[in-house]
Amino acid sequence: MTTSVPIQLVVGLGNPGADYVLTRHNAGFWFVDALARAHGGSYRHERKFSGEVCRIKLDGHELRLLKPDTYMNRSGQAVQAMAAYLKLPSQAILVAHDDLDLPVGSVRLKQGGGHGGHNGLGDVIQHLGEDFPRLRFGIGRPPSGADVIDYVLQRASEQDQSSIMEAVGAAITAMPLIAAGSLEKAMQQLHSRGVEPRRYRKDSAGHGSGNQADGK
Repeated sequence: MTTSVPIQLVVGLGNPGADYVLTRHNAGFWFVDALARAHGGSYRHERKFSGEVCRIKLDGHELRLLKPDTYMNRSGQAVQAMAAYLKLPSQAILVAHDDLDLPVGSVRLKQGGGHGGHNGLGDVIQHLGEDFPRLRFGIGRPPSGADVIDYVLQRASEQDQSSIMEAVGAAITAMPLIAAGSLEKAMQQLHSRGVEPRRYRKDSAGHGSGNQADGK
């Protein structure tokens, strides 16, 4: 799988507001915030895009970063508005989000596919279709029997925060390749990190029920 389409818009999925800043469900926001800091960018609210927007330059390549302020399950509204304004194909939009099915501290790059029960991702797919690349940051699953919604909307432990931010750092290092459209090379770089599955359990919990707040 290769693509020659450069990335022009990077979207982080999360919930706005101080109550959600350090929750696992906001890993996508963590990434775009760190990417902005790494390249000297700052956000400002853009009402017409229903979110916080930042511009950065990465190896001479201009990128826009977007954090929707519509809550998770309406993320597609902001993404579609900005994509339409910039006249972007979906392949030029990178979406960063948390993933219950990956171990804490892992990061995976994927081109296209379904939403896997993630309501924010599902709403983006409803507005853009499936053919856009994703950065998936592993948050693991809660212990067996624990509520998934509570888990993703809880503040991550210091250990989990540290592990997720290490994955964020690895993704930022790979961004020049991703921005240039060299997804296969970026995948090789990211997927060779070898994070061990810590606290990862398959259970019967609903796949993406954590994607509430979503209105909370």
